[in-house]
Amino acid sequence: MKGNVAKDYKDRLFRMIFNDREKLLELYNAMNDTDYTDASELQIVTLENAIYMSMKNDVAYVLHDELFLYEQQSTKNANMPLRCLFYVSDSYSALVRDKNIYGTKLLRLPSPTFVVFYNGKQKMEEEGELRLSDAFIKKQGIPNLELIVKVKNINMGNSQELFEKCRPMRDYMIFVGKVRKYSKEKPLEEAVEQTIRECMEEDVMADFLEKNRAEVMKMCIYEYDEEKQREFDREEGREEERQNTLREKARADEAFRKIAILEKQLAELMK
Repeated sequence: MKGNVAKDYKDRLFRMIFNDREKLLELYNAMNDTDYTDASELQIVTLENAIYMSMKNDVAYVLHDELFLYEQQSTKNANMPLRCLFYVSDSYSALVRDKNIYGTKLLRLPSPTFVVFYNGKQKMEEEGELRLSDAFIKKQGIPNLELIVKVKNINMGNSQELFEKCRPMRDYMIFVGKVRKYSKEKPLEEAVEQTIRECMEEDVMADFLEKNRAEVMKMCIYEYDEEKQREFDREEGREEERQNTLREKARADEAFRKIAILEKQLAELMK
């Protein structure tokens, strides 16, 4: 089953939950301290496939002349500003597809906001930001191109105000927390099954889970397999770095040994 999921199913639970206009408007209100009620004003423009990436972006929408791009990440990623640059470029391309960008009239664009919701296991402050200019090799006093990504830690114990204002986000993290807890004790599929059962009993995403139970099972198994693979890749990279360091040290030791022998031989000749 896992092989089929990893091969055929590449959506994300966060994306599925918040591509619902009502829940997305609730998240918008919580993030912006507003109380809008008409979800029909919200235009979802999530990319199905970013041009330069082999993955979808999570959630993108336009509301009141602003473009919001939300990403959920379970690992720290310093390249999120670059990824968001690709995403926003594709989003703007789609928004002006039927307009003349070569004309003299200025095309009006919604102002962008970029947010990463972090729920990984590594420690991170409650709020932070990443800047595209940090990646530039040659620094400029005022960067000619800048993109700022807000990073919000949504692990339990953080972002309490957000959880109080946005139940879908709180329920999402309760679900994630349960899967993580139970997957330490039992196979992943059983852990997800137990989490779904408990959440439905506790009225945590109950209606959503009742309608999408099988789909959520597939998503979770894929996502957590993907997360484990990333951890494996990172550990493999660290091990390769350790081996390279050991090889470099061995080569340096051998070089010093040969130099010492040559010095000794030279000293003997000069007697």
